[in-house]
Amino acid sequence: MIDLLPFLQLGPVTMSVSEATAHVKSLLEDDTTLADLWVRGEIADARTYASGHTYFTLRDGSSQLKCVLFRQRSRGLEPLENGRQYVVRGGISVYESAGAYQLYVTDHRRVGIGELYQQFEALKRRLEAEGLFAPERKRALPRWPRRIGIATSAQGAVLHDLRNVIGRRYPLAELVLAPCQVQGADAVRTVVASLRALGGAGVDVIVIARGGGSLEDLWAFNEEAVVWAIAAARVPVVSAIGHETDFTLADFAADVRAPTPSAAGELVAPDAAAVMRLVEALVERGERAVKAQLWVASNDLEALERRLRRALAARLERAQARLAAADARLQALSPLAVLARGYAVVCDPTTRMVIRSTRQVTGGQAIDVLLADGRLSARVDGIGDGSAERRAGGSEQSARSGQSARARKETGHV
Repeated sequence: MIDLLPFLQLGPVTMSVSEATAHVKSLLEDDTTLADLWVRGEIADARTYASGHTYFTLRDGSSQLKCVLFRQRSRGLEPLENGRQYVVRGGISVYESAGAYQLYVTDHRRVGIGELYQQFEALKRRLEAEGLFAPERKRALPRWPRRIGIATSAQGAVLHDLRNVIGRRYPLAELVLAPCQVQGADAVRTVVASLRALGGAGVDVIVIARGGGSLEDLWAFNEEAVVWAIAAARVPVVSAIGHETDFTLADFAADVRAPTPSAAGELVAPDAAAVMRLVEALVERGERAVKAQLWVASNDLEALERRLRRALAARLERAQARLAAADARLQALSPLAVLARGYAVVCDPTTRMVIRSTRQVTGGQAIDVLLADGRLSARVDGIGDGSAERRAGGSEQSARSGQSARARKETGHV
């Protein structure tokens, strides 16, 4: 009798589902190619759950691959976008409870983004070497802009936000919009044209802005023509491109970078309330200064008036003294003073000439005699030579001299 058992054992191996699944898993994990590879495809059905894990499908025209990105692996990675092409890194293994193989993702990149980053860095290094981003080229923003230029899309939330912020903070400013495309084939040309138009519109500052987006969406602001147009602007330029974490070469060329368009509005528009407070403070300072000047001027005027009065009083006193002295001298020289001492003036009543000599009159001639208190009319009865009067006058003078000598002798004076 032949034993068929050894022959039966040469057929298919019987395994449990778990054993078969574990075997497949080990085969996949032992394959060095599948342990760490990059897979290219389009993202579909990407969903992030409360656990923080993201599940999605990577597909091409004929196949698809289930993928999972665990929360701890997603730190530092951008969120996945459905419909975009990615290259995804990870290892293929089996999810045993579902009996499905999938790619356990450790990293991902958008297709083409590596090349864009390389272009970005290369152009940044070249323009930086040419001094285009040098800090000394940066200009300060005007403190009180009268006209604010805006280069952005005429539609969308960016323009709305800028108008609201600037209008609320500083309604005195005039907004000048030079609309442009901020994405697409004509973006570079229209952005450059807008910057040049605003440069000739008499604005004091320019805001160039657009909302957030992918690197490809923002790429127009990494083009060399746009960067040079910003650097060549006649007035300071504020860039507000994308979100706070987005950086473009336009940001490096601008005089000031704002994290968001709304923040750009706050940078270029002073706060009206702060302006009013400043004006009030200046008015108060001006009033205090004027009052202080008036007080000083009033004190100076009072002091000047006091000095002027003293000077006038002194001058008047000196003038009165000079007048009194002159009057005294005049009185001493006046003929009336002589007449008051008992002398008289004899005049010819016809000619009114003063008679100074006996030779000027004849006996019986009428004469006028002027005294201190009036005039007498007289007639000449006789004419003498006056010797007796001179002798009397000499004797009187000798007597007075003798009396004076005796008085000095009695007092001990010679």
